[in-house]
Amino acid sequence: MSASAQRIAAIEEELARTQKNKATMSHICMLKAQLAQLRRQEIESQMKAAGGGGDGWDVKATGDARVGLIGFPSVGKSTLLTKMTGTHSESAAYEFTTLTCIPGIIRYKGAKIQLLDLPGIIEGAKDGKGRGKRVIGTARTCSLILMVLDASKPVTHKKLIEKELHGFGIRLNQSKPNVYFKRHDKGGIQLHVQLPHAPTYITPQILKSVLQEYKIHHAEITLREDCTVDELIDIIESTDKIGMMRVYMYAAPLVNSPPRLLPFLSFSPCFRFLLHLFPR
Repeated sequence: MSASAQRIAAIEEELARTQKNKATMSHICMLKAQLAQLRRQEIESQMKAAGGGGDGWDVKATGDARVGLIGFPSVGKSTLLTKMTGTHSESAAYEFTTLTCIPGIIRYKGAKIQLLDLPGIIEGAKDGKGRGKRVIGTARTCSLILMVLDASKPVTHKKLIEKELHGFGIRLNQSKPNVYFKRHDKGGIQLHVQLPHAPTYITPQILKSVLQEYKIHHAEITLREDCTVDELIDIIESTDKIGMMRVYMYAAPLVNSPPRLLPFLSFSPCFRFLLHLFPR
């Protein structure tokens, strides 16, 4: 385990055992900011060591929307792509049959939807295990993520997939916080609140604690919604020359009932939902 990974584990342990109250909130926010930076640095160092291979596969986007099939190995992603698009994606009774991104096209009620069969991910994908970074890097370009789950496997698989995607800057079923943030060369920290009430989570002291971890001493922040500290850190991390841009997208679970996939009509609600989000 690398030094940064050990530091990440130590901060996570400290966060877990620290009681949340007014007296400890600034310390907790400081730890969260440190954790976000360490995770980003760990990803960047691993991508650099791998020759920058964390950008995903270069698959041209076509159609009205792009949907990514993400899941653990051997949950039926390739079979689903073949049945729904007619594009052959090799499937077999062993894991990691798909080793690259396979695109297909669905035509549904006049809409053209690109469906991507992505290789199976494993726990730790966000940290570089398997082809995790390339899979998640491609997922960042999608309009919608379908998390393909095996009904015979633990329900915790869904949470594990969400954790892996979250660790690579993908925010599922969340909207980008309505917060304005800009660094300045002078002027100190300026906090503007455009809310009908005082912020629930962000106070001047908490804001100062978070920004100090980023060595930001001059900035303008406007809260147009009551965001959390984690959402504020996402906004800061998404700023140029600081961290990884956050991506906000919809996601839905799609359960495969082995040994055969459910009939095609059972998936239609997913695409009715997709067409509602991306009307022509």
